[in-house]
Amino acid sequence: MNDNFNIDTFPITDEIRINFSKIIDLLGENTDREGLEKTPMRAAKAMKFLTEGYEKDPKQILQSAVFNEDYNEMVIVKDIELYSLCEHHMLPFFGKAHIAYIPNGKIVGLSKIPRVVDVFSRRLQVQERLTEQILDCINETLQPDGVGVVIEASHMCMMMRGVQKQNSTTTTSGFRGSFKERDTRNEFLKLITSNLS
Repeated sequence: MNDNFNIDTFPITDEIRINFSKIIDLLGENTDREGLEKTPMRAAKAMKFLTEGYEKDPKQILQSAVFNEDYNEMVIVKDIELYSLCEHHMLPFFGKAHIAYIPNGKIVGLSKIPRVVDVFSRRLQVQERLTEQILDCINETLQPDGVGVVIEASHMCMMMRGVQKQNSTTTTSGFRGSFKERDTRNEFLKLITSNLS
């Protein structure tokens, strides 16, 4: 799929639109009224966009920009915005991912790491699995000395319904290789919480 995603030209099946229309009707609304006439199609387009990650290969994205390099210190890309859908209620969760790896003879173009986050985020998800999928993809593709991933997110299923706790956030983390060592892990955690500017 082209990286320049155009929501207006993306193919949407009538079946998705029809089912959104049925859901709106079942909720007691009238899809024939002016404000809702185009809502089923808009909702179908939005859902296809928000789940486009199923149609992309994150390992291929990383492999497209791998370079041989002797650098062997920590590389961190932090504050990567992410937006996903909780698979339990299909409500959004959103936040930031912080990712680090220690190269073992190979580095990757920095823009590819946020793209990997996007691919896994744009699927029906739970935050715990999202963390592991990003971690394993980078670890298996780059085979670095170590990888660390931390995700901080707010979940609308907790904020809008259920316990309705608007200020709660969820943090998940995962580590492979040298990041399982306390000193390396602590360096990563310190760097993602500090402001170096």
